Amino acid sequence: MLCDEPSLGLAPIVVREVFALLTRINTEQKTAMLIVEQNAQLALEIASRAYVLETGTVVTEGTAASLRDSDAVRRAYLGY
Repeated sequence: MLCDEPSLGLAPIVVREVFALLTRINTEQKTAMLIVEQNAQLALEIASRAYVLETGTVVTEGTAASLRDSDAVRRAYLGY
C-alpha cells in the first residue's frame, strides 16, 4: 500500500486515527506499506524502516528506532 502524506490537512485527532488504522492494517493484514510523510516524528512511530530524503536524494536510512535515536536526525528533522 502506498500512502502519500496521509496527515496532510487533517486535524490532529484525525491524523492519530488514520495512523492507528494504518498500523492495524499493517499488523493484522500483513500489508506492506510505503508511507511518504513530512511529519517525521509520527512516521517514525509506526515505521519499521525509514529513509530520509532531501531534494530527492536519500541522506540517511535505517531502522525507525535507530533514526529516532540519532542526534543528527533529531536535530535536523524532528526539531529537538
